[in-house]
Amino acid sequence: MSEFWFNIRLAFKHVLDLNAYDHILFFVLLTLVYNANHWKRVLALVTIFTLGHTISMFLVSYDVVSVNRNLVEFLILVTILATGIYNVLTASKSPSNNKINIFYVVTLVFGIIHGLGFSSFFAMSGGFGSKILSIIGFSLGVEAAQILVVLIVFVISFIALTVLRFSKRDWVLVVSSIVIGMVIPMLIANKIW
Repeated sequence: MSEFWFNIRLAFKHVLDLNAYDHILFFVLLTLVYNANHWKRVLALVTIFTLGHTISMFLVSYDVVSVNRNLVEFLILVTILATGIYNVLTASKSPSNNKINIFYVVTLVFGIIHGLGFSSFFAMSGGFGSKILSIIGFSLGVEAAQILVVLIVFVISFIALTVLRFSKRDWVLVVSSIVIGMVIPMLIANKIW
C-alpha cells in the first residue's frame, strides 16, 4: 500500500513541478474558457483526460506501445498549441453543449498523448512494481493535481473577470496568447527536428 501512496505523491508533485510545466499550461488552456458554474463539465474533461493517460500508461507498461520520448514531448506541445489556438479562435463564444462530445473525444486523445509522456517519467522514477496499483495510484495523483490547477485557474479567472473587470473574450485571448508564445519556442527547440 505504501507503493500506492508513493505513486499518488509522485504524480501530484510531477504535475505541479514548475520545471515540467507543460501539463499546467495545458490545463490552464483547457479550463480558461469555463467558470465555476461549469464545474461538472470541467470535472468530466479532467477525468476523461486522466482516463486517456491511464490507458496509455497501461499500454506502455504491458509493452503494447513503445515510446519515442522526443516525439511524445513534441506531440504534448502540439496539444497545448492546438488548445491555445482553439481558444483564440473561439474567444468570443461561450462554451456550447452541442460541441461537448467532440471536446470529450479530443480530451481523451490528448490525455493518451500526455500519458505517453507520463509513462516515460514514471518508468524513470522506479517503474511499474505492481503495475495495476502503481498506475492507478499515479493516475489518482495526476487527477488530484489537475483538479488543484483547475481550482486555481477558476480563482484567478474570477478575480480577473470580476475584480479587474476584464472581458471574458480579452481574458481568454491574452492568457491563450501568452501560453502560445511560450509553447512555440519549445516546439522549435524540440529535438524532433
